[in-house]
Amino acid sequence: VQLQASGGGLVQPGGSLRLSCSTSGFTLDYWAQGWFRQAPGKEREGVACIARSWGTTYYSDSAKGRFTISRDVAQKTVYLQMDNLKPEDTAVYYCAASTRYYSGRDYLRDYSMDSWGKGTQVTVSS
Repeated sequence: VQLQASGGGLVQPGGSLRLSCSTSGFTLDYWAQGWFRQAPGKEREGVACIARSWGTTYYSDSAKGRFTISRDVAQKTVYLQMDNLKPEDTAVYYCAASTRYYSGRDYLRDYSMDSWGKGTQVTVSS
């Protein structure tokens, strides 16, 4: 199982970015996927996740209404569209995947994931 996040960069407040997570070694809709982030000096937090099979999505309070998680099963890619970015969104963003069964919002927790990719830096600054 491999995951690789990309698409990070420097963006001004109010701007948008789309992160991509390329995957291999598993079928996307058999697993749950999530996007997590870690800012300097802070714990890693889940921002969005997409559950197994039905693809129900869940968001943290900070991400709701601004971020959208989606996946393209054929392309084996998971996306995180981030709009109206704020300086507090600055962090390293990671994608992760899980084979385990949890209640939907539990996929926003670190312990739910069993495969992680390397992160991509997102910096929101003027």
